[in-house]
Amino acid sequence: MGNRQIGEYVKILSIDGGGIRGILAITVLKNIEKQYKCKIADLFDVLAGTSTGAIIAAAAAIGKEMEDIYDSYYKHGEKIFERNAKVGFFKSIYTNHHLRNYLQDAYGEILLSEVKKPLLLPAVDINKGKPYVHRSHVRSEGEKKESVKLWDAVLSSCSAPVYFPPNEMQNKHLAIDGGLWANNPSLVTITEALSFFHQNLEDIQVLSIGTGLQSISFQDQEGREWGAQSWLPFQFPSMRITPKLLDLALHISSEAISYHCRHLLHDHYLRLNAELQKEMPFDDVTFLQELTVMGEKLYEEQKKDIEHFFEKV
Repeated sequence: MGNRQIGEYVKILSIDGGGIRGILAITVLKNIEKQYKCKIADLFDVLAGTSTGAIIAAAAAIGKEMEDIYDSYYKHGEKIFERNAKVGFFKSIYTNHHLRNYLQDAYGEILLSEVKKPLLLPAVDINKGKPYVHRSHVRSEGEKKESVKLWDAVLSSCSAPVYFPPNEMQNKHLAIDGGLWANNPSLVTITEALSFFHQNLEDIQVLSIGTGLQSISFQDQEGREWGAQSWLPFQFPSMRITPKLLDLALHISSEAISYHCRHLLHDHYLRLNAELQKEMPFDDVTFLQELTVMGEKLYEEQKKDIEHFFEKV
């Protein structure tokens, strides 16, 4: 599994989805690279990410430094979340033009199958209505590796419904955001380690990094009819739609998965996340700096736990 010297424990990195809030996870990983004076991929046997986490995990898997990914979020975030529609009734709120260009520039012509480190990128195949995981590796003898470009697989995992259009892959399949079923891909990685890498549960370690614990409240909705305006509020007079319902679903998905993973792995599951204290929509780039500060604070607060994670070999 990759080029890390395998010890007693299989070390897995799992990164949540969360749009622009991925800067929080990047900040933590940037500090880990500084502390251990190596690239993130050198510290793990398996990498996984959903949506914004897919961007980060894929970059790490091909040897990119977190400092570069950190800079790219600041540089490209505003363009990626440039409105195509105010509400999204008749077309997606954002085109995937800028996101696609960013990913193509970041990963070039690299095929997913050419990524040496085991990489897992959850998505949804809406042609079949089923969850799907893009893999850089094969799971059984005789199975063919995916011929898809790395940027294409990442784009599939990032295509949040309503906000981005589905990603049409190789003119055959339509794919949308893996956060609909695995916003926290930790459980996907544990299943993979057990079923396909034939590891024992007690030998699996997962470092799971979130993109902030959302503080989403519907208390002010009392007396309303609970239509679209309650779940996906419009901001007047701009008529911008707020992804409140989707953010809530992603948050609940991540925390539910964390709950199960803690019961499976106990202290072999290290979850790093920060309380946001307020709603920070995944498409609001004005929170970048605030999230960066939170990431720095989270790293310092959890530094001993992180060191303990890497001490186990």
